[in-house]
Amino acid sequence: MGVHKFTKGRLIAYIVMAVYAVISIYPLVWLFFYSFKTNEEIFVTNPFGLPKSWALTNYTAALERLNILVYFKNSLIVSVCTIALTLITSLMFCYVVARAQNKLTRFFQSLVNSGLFIPIQAVMIPLVILVHKFGMTNSLLSVIIPYTALSLPTACIVLYGFYLSIPIALEESAYMDGANFGRTYFSIILPQMKSPVFVLIIYTFIYTWNELSLAMVLLTKDINKTLPLGLAAFNGAHSTDWGVIGAALCIACGPMLIIYLFFSNQITDAMASSGVKG
Repeated sequence: MGVHKFTKGRLIAYIVMAVYAVISIYPLVWLFFYSFKTNEEIFVTNPFGLPKSWALTNYTAALERLNILVYFKNSLIVSVCTIALTLITSLMFCYVVARAQNKLTRFFQSLVNSGLFIPIQAVMIPLVILVHKFGMTNSLLSVIIPYTALSLPTACIVLYGFYLSIPIALEESAYMDGANFGRTYFSIILPQMKSPVFVLIIYTFIYTWNELSLAMVLLTKDINKTLPLGLAAFNGAHSTDWGVIGAALCIACGPMLIIYLFFSNQITDAMASSGVKG
């Protein structure tokens, strides 16, 4: 009787998960079909079926009418630089906070973590003023530095818990063997941080790749626009070419889909082994 109930429950669970998977995947499949259709197919003759023609005219039109390659390059530069700065600053900061437990480090930790509760809209105006005063207006640096600051609270929460889970005896043994601080950290501590570092790379990339509100305020020149900002402008300028818009959206979604398809299991495992520790 127990085996029968377990099998029936598992079957129900599989059915529910299958239905959820179809609901989740269908919009992506529909967008892919959408990118190959004409306006007549989209709105009149064939809104939900397969495209009548699989020609790449919508994709070539998206590349010709929109500087999508320039926007793609800008987003890639911003994402990579933000990831690098976030990792460098958060790894060093959290190591000091985790190993030097005193009032000063706890104060700085609380100060950084408080950034999670401050919406970007609340600091948008002073941020624009600061960017203007430092002469970074309409440059990729004007969004890279704020993105790094906004990514630090999440990074510190993940890294701090993982640092606490590493036995301090490892460092003490290295020091007794004559290793200096640099060798101890980069040869012993840092290799054990692969899981949280992987998590931070993925989540920071997703955040910076999709961010729109801050880029809309700080980047006004077309040559410096990131991909979401460029697509938003394209939607307004070419609102009748819905197939072309669908093709541009497919190009923009490509990196996110690749990350999800190939690294979703690693993200889950890394979060389970890092973020919940400490």
